[in-house]
Amino acid sequence: MAHSKLTARQYMILGLVALCAPLGDTCLSRGMTRLPAVSLAHPGSLVAAVFTPWIAAGIALLIGFFASYLTALSWADLTFVLPATAFGNVIVALLSKFWLHEPISIERWAGIVLITVGVGFVAHGPSLTERPTRQINGVGGSLVLGETEEERVG
Repeated sequence: MAHSKLTARQYMILGLVALCAPLGDTCLSRGMTRLPAVSLAHPGSLVAAVFTPWIAAGIALLIGFFASYLTALSWADLTFVLPATAFGNVIVALLSKFWLHEPISIERWAGIVLITVGVGFVAHGPSLTERPTRQINGVGGSLVLGETEEERVG
């Protein structure tokens, strides 16, 4: 069954995915620019970096991103979740420009606009596409692949 109508809770989860990733990445960038260059050849410097405040905040936000991303994938297709959360690219650009004071070229702004327009197309589609059903007979009855236990019983 296709689920095209999202609930307020689902919009909140998508919002968390779209916000936590850019905020986490921006915190990581801010923290790493304040440290000397690190190398995989010296893992101690990487471990020390994890315990700096900006990097720790970035890691926490990225854990929040991952948890909300997994939650979204539990009720929607990847082809819906990933593009629908791509508005995070706009947030990254704005944070980079106004908080990190990074220059952003016109080509990058154009790319961000194209991504945002694409998100608009995806937002009008269903969050979960119908899966083909196939009957499997086994012990204790039959199960149609693509349906949940509740749909089968109820």
